[in-house]
Amino acid sequence: MDNRIEALLEAMKKLEQELLEEFEKKEAEFYYRVVGRKVRFEAEVRKQHRALMQRLSRYLAEAPLLNILTAPFIWFILIPALFLDLSVTVFQAVCFRAYGIPRVKRRRYIVVDHQSLAYLNFIEKLNCMYCGYFNGLIAYVREIAGRTEQYWCPIKHARLQASLHSRYGKFLEYGDAEGYRSRLEEIRRDFSDLEDKD
Repeated sequence: MDNRIEALLEAMKKLEQELLEEFEKKEAEFYYRVVGRKVRFEAEVRKQHRALMQRLSRYLAEAPLLNILTAPFIWFILIPALFLDLSVTVFQAVCFRAYGIPRVKRRRYIVVDHQSLAYLNFIEKLNCMYCGYFNGLIAYVREIAGRTEQYWCPIKHARLQASLHSRYGKFLEYGDAEGYRSRLEEIRRDFSDLEDKD
């Protein structure tokens, strides 16, 4: 791989780590801590949060009519999303084992924790759970697709993509026919960077 591209990818990893560290600092700033998979607020903070919660009656009365009318369309998408979740989970359980690809841990991608926020009413919590699930599902599917692409066709695209999945940096250059033939098996097996993450 090009040294400049390698250096940029390494810089991106470092920046992602710095970003995670900054997020962790917010725990102290907003008086919560994460214990396992649970979020815990200090008692006084929970009390303040409950005082700021908007009652359901007021929330519904102030909701724009278009928000209410379009809600069924938003929630309908949950049906294919659940099917997609089941499909890719079964796909990787079968195929990744067969190909020797490390499996993607679903719980690292689908994070639903806004129900711990006492300042959200029931509808807001439900909406936040939906968004947390759906965005996490898309990230989960993308990681599975990226690992699948690394195994079957690890070639960069000629045209720029809007964003790149985590495996893209390991791919061969577009048009590198010799590299493809000589390095395909090596790249198919190169998941060593995942050992400390998963």
